[in-house]
Amino acid sequence: MYDLITMGRIGVDLYPLQAGVPLAQVDTFGKFLGGSATNVAVAAARLGRRAAVVTRTGADPFGAYLHQALRDFGVDDRWVTPVPGLPTPVTFCEIFPPDDFPLYFYRQPKAPDLEISADELDLDAIRSARVFWMTGTGLCAEPSRSATLAALAARDPARAGTATVFDLDWRPVFWEGRACGGAAGADPGEARPFYEQALRHATVAVGNLDEVEVATGEREPHAAALALLEHGVELAVVKQGPKGVLAVHRDGTMTEVPPVPVEVVNGLGAGDAFGGALCHGLLAGWDLEHTMRYANAAGAIVASRLACSSAMPYPAEVAAAVEGAAP
Repeated sequence: MYDLITMGRIGVDLYPLQAGVPLAQVDTFGKFLGGSATNVAVAAARLGRRAAVVTRTGADPFGAYLHQALRDFGVDDRWVTPVPGLPTPVTFCEIFPPDDFPLYFYRQPKAPDLEISADELDLDAIRSARVFWMTGTGLCAEPSRSATLAALAARDPARAGTATVFDLDWRPVFWEGRACGGAAGADPGEARPFYEQALRHATVAVGNLDEVEVATGEREPHAAALALLEHGVELAVVKQGPKGVLAVHRDGTMTEVPPVPVEVVNGLGAGDAFGGALCHGLLAGWDLEHTMRYANAAGAIVASRLACSSAMPYPAEVAAAVEGAAP
């Protein structure tokens, strides 16, 4: 049995090794395993959890690299399959600390991870995993949308000691079908019915202010958390950036914890580190406040580093950060 199975995006991150420099002027790049759902699996594996990812790559050298990187991180890659004719996605970013990190996604003509089909899923494994993690991006196109909903339907929300986590993960550029950078104006109303359908199967929802607004139409954190609970989840987690994180449970438990102060190098992987640590806390059965403080600390550590996947912290590092941030 797996502690965690994630399903969703994978790709190669090509991140500049120079901060404060426009992409056109960057001379050197680092190559890293990337993709939100994949990074969450890596983060959990770093914390000692048995993790696997369901996704697809191109049948190309970058795809081979991703398989090797997953194995090196201790993430099971048995459900990572190639799609002939589609290239493995590549993502570039620019690094302007502390809060400007533009992303440029190259997912043309279509990302292989959107070619996951329901009939290829190992539903027994997904059903038995203690935590299953899926993303809003997985709902943006077929056949991934139907596969994601089929995976959710296979889960039993009443099963003790398990969680089904919906990472609200709103990327409007993907819903518009545009694969390369720039601002996008996709209508959240296009996504909301699919988000609502997925929320009916999830027990945990996690997202930032933009993402909870897409899912519920509410942007005020407490109102959005309550709206997520009304849609059926047991735990709503609203990330508020510099204001910290709000978590509200159906049983009435609520906590709001501040961020861990760090010198930000690259904020792009912080949310994935938060997600992996959140899963770790859920699996450990920690109380809500400790889980949120732990997840915040993991995210802060990664924000202070350049990469995403390879920057994911080990347990001792997170424990030290939690201790250092304790009031």
